[in-house]
Amino acid sequence: MNLSWKQLLYHGARLTLGAVFLYAGWIKAADVTAFAGNIANYQLLPYSWNFLVAATLPYIEVLAGVLLIVNQRVRPAALVIGGLNLVFIVALISVMARGLDIDCGCFRPDADNKTSAAEALVRDLGIMVLVVLTWWLRSTGRAKE
Repeated sequence: MNLSWKQLLYHGARLTLGAVFLYAGWIKAADVTAFAGNIANYQLLPYSWNFLVAATLPYIEVLAGVLLIVNQRVRPAALVIGGLNLVFIVALISVMARGLDIDCGCFRPDADNKTSAAEALVRDLGIMVLVVLTWWLRSTGRAKE
């Protein structure tokens, strides 16, 4: 089997994106209460919504990650992850603009070592590159097996 560079890039981006969101969702689902506290720190949602978001978001991330890993419904999964990532980016910019010093809560809701909003923003911009690559390379038809 001889894969082109586009196929290798597609599969690499798809699998990396899937693994990242499967892991992130799994970690958040393991401690919904801590994740709800991280969401509350952003001071964007009414307090009563923080737990609702914390209880549902991880499972959306896990589902999208699994779909990407098994190479099924790739474009819808990438669209969901891209939409979520865009919301995360806007939330991080809002945190930075308001001068809040909070942990992003993205991968370790109860971590002792904080990930700053600026660090999380750079990481999320990199994730968005993976989303765009996965979407574009899947849509060209050349990345399909």
